[in-house]
Amino acid sequence: MNGTDFLFLLMSFAVLTATVTEAVKKFLDEQHVSYASNIVVLVIALVVGCGGMILYYIGSGIPFTWLNIIYVPLMGIANWMGSMVGYDKVKQAIEQLR
Repeated sequence: MNGTDFLFLLMSFAVLTATVTEAVKKFLDEQHVSYASNIVVLVIALVVGCGGMILYYIGSGIPFTWLNIIYVPLMGIANWMGSMVGYDKVKQAIEQLR
């Protein structure tokens, strides 16, 4: 995998994570369930990042070597960090404009 593939996957996973997070949070709000936003984003980001990376490996025919297996959780963590920074900063900017 080259840098361009990594950035494309990270961007795609971050968009998907943000979308799913908003849907889950809306569902939890409708059910009147209390939750920590950071934990919701963490779980969704890890599932999307790790699962998406595994699907990318399978789809591209990349073998599961020890190094590639290490990249799977690293993508999950990178996705979580990108999602947290992006979501919090956008939310903060919208609140400041009000």
